Amino acid sequence: MANPEDKPTLKAVRAALHGLAEPERVKVLSGFFKTGPGQYGEGDVFIGVRMPALRTLTPMAARLADLDLARLLAAKIHEERMLGVVALVHRYQKGDPAQKEAAFRLYVDHRSGVNSWDLVDGSAPAIAGCHFSGKPAPLLDGWVAHGGLWERRIAMVSTHWDIRRGEFGRALDYAEKLMGDPHDLMHKAVGWMLREVGKKDVAALEGFLRAFGPQMARTTLRYAIERFPPKVREAYLKGAKM
Repeated sequence: MANPEDKPTLKAVRAALHGLAEPERVKVLSGFFKTGPGQYGEGDVFIGVRMPALRTLTPMAARLADLDLARLLAAKIHEERMLGVVALVHRYQKGDPAQKEAAFRLYVDHRSGVNSWDLVDGSAPAIAGCHFSGKPAPLLDGWVAHGGLWERRIAMVSTHWDIRRGEFGRALDYAEKLMGDPHDLMHKAVGWMLREVGKKDVAALEGFLRAFGPQMARTTLRYAIERFPPKVREAYLKGAKM
């Protein structure tokens, strides 16, 4: 009988994942994640694994050797990268301080594979957000200022960890700094985090909107005010200062 502490092989993990594939879903997923020429997900490859099914493999993937987990994160297939991401989240959440640090470093070192909004959103709060909670985050600050699209999104979405705990400083700071970001995926991320702030403290969101609402991208503003009454939403969208 195999020792449960033995590390699985990458081949075994991939075989288990591919065994869950539903090829009939590939076309829909490829369209949903914008994999066409010139789109943000250009060239990404799907095999059609549903997230609930994929998550059943998380404990197995989390026991991969670091090198194999890094290979999973660098895979061409989207669901393989997703499995690598959820495995890292599992490691970080379950680990002792040294294991958390190692999982965080692996995440940062192989962030080039965290290159779709679902990969970012499923990992940034639980890893980067938790890691920097309550302390300076020069790495994330740098990504906000000079990072690529997915680094900027990791930084912005990572603030959800603190928002859920009633801490909004970093979220509002990053939202202000990313106000002029050119990418629609960032407009959505900023608006989403502002909406999450509003769920915890509507006055904090309203104060931010009074200061920056007229400067926001339309998408950002729509996301931020989504939970407001219709007449209030309409007033903000017309540029009213409230």
